Amino acid sequence: MPNIYSLAYLTSAPIAPPDALVLAAKLGYQAVGVRIAPAAPGGDFSPLSSDAAMLRETIRRIDATGVPVFDVEIARLGADFEPDRFASFLETAGRLKARAILVAGDDPDEARLTESFAKFCRAAAPYGLTADLEFMPWTAVKNAKAALRIVTNANEPNGRVLIDALHAARSATSLDDIASLPRYLLSYAQLCDAPAGIPASNDELIHTARCARLLPGDGGIDLVGIVRALPDNLPLSLEIPNHEWLPMLGAEEWGRRALAAARRIVERAAEGKANA
Repeated sequence: MPNIYSLAYLTSAPIAPPDALVLAAKLGYQAVGVRIAPAAPGGDFSPLSSDAAMLRETIRRIDATGVPVFDVEIARLGADFEPDRFASFLETAGRLKARAILVAGDDPDEARLTESFAKFCRAAAPYGLTADLEFMPWTAVKNAKAALRIVTNANEPNGRVLIDALHAARSATSLDDIASLPRYLLSYAQLCDAPAGIPASNDELIHTARCARLLPGDGGIDLVGIVRALPDNLPLSLEIPNHEWLPMLGAEEWGRRALAAARRIVERAAEGKANA
C-alpha cells in the first residue's frame, strides 16, 4: 500500500480549506491538513469553527473531490488547560471527519501536562480523533522520549506521538528513538527539510519552523534515515512553510514540488531498506 501524502496547511497558506482541497486533488495528494486554531496569538488560521459558510463549503468540497481532511491543528495544552475550551474545536474537527489532532505541550509541569493530555484524549475520543503530541525543542515537550513518556503515562487508546522531521533533527532525538516508537502510537509524520545544524536560540528555531522550511532533499536533514526509521507506509504530511519561495512560486507549484520531492525521499528510503 503506497504512502498517503497530505497537503499541510502551512504548505498552501493562505489558501482557504475549500480551495486547498481542490488543489490537493489536482496535484495528487490523498488528504489535506487544516489549521482551525492559531499556533500563536494573532497567528494565521482558517476560522472554520466560527465561519459556518466556510465550513459548509469545505465539507462540500471534501465530498466533491474525494480528498479527506487528515489532521487539524493546533491544540496547545498549557498550565491553565480546561477541556471545555476545546469543545468548538473538537466539534469542528468531528464535522470535518478528520482523523488526527496536532497537540502541543506548553505546561512545564510534566505530571500536570500528562493529566491534561489524558483529558484531551478523552474529549477527542467521541469524535473518532487521535491526539498526536508533537515534540518541539522550544516547548515543554522537547524530544521524542519526552513525548513517548507523556503519551505512555496518559495511557489513553487514542494518544499518539507525532514526529516532525524538523524537530527530530533539531532536538535530542535519534533515529533509534524514532525506530523504537510502537507503530500503534503513530498516526502520521510530518516531512520537510532545513539547513543542517541546530540554531542557538528558540527564536531561530521558531523562525525556521514557521517561515523557512525547505523542500525534502534541499537541506541537511537525514530525511532518508528518518523515513527508514518510521513504519512502512505511514501517512506523511508535507509541512513546508517558506515565506520566500511559496509566494514567489505560488501554492500550486510549491505543492507540486513538495510532493515530487517527498516521493523521491520515500523511494530512496525504500531502496535502502530493500538492500539492507
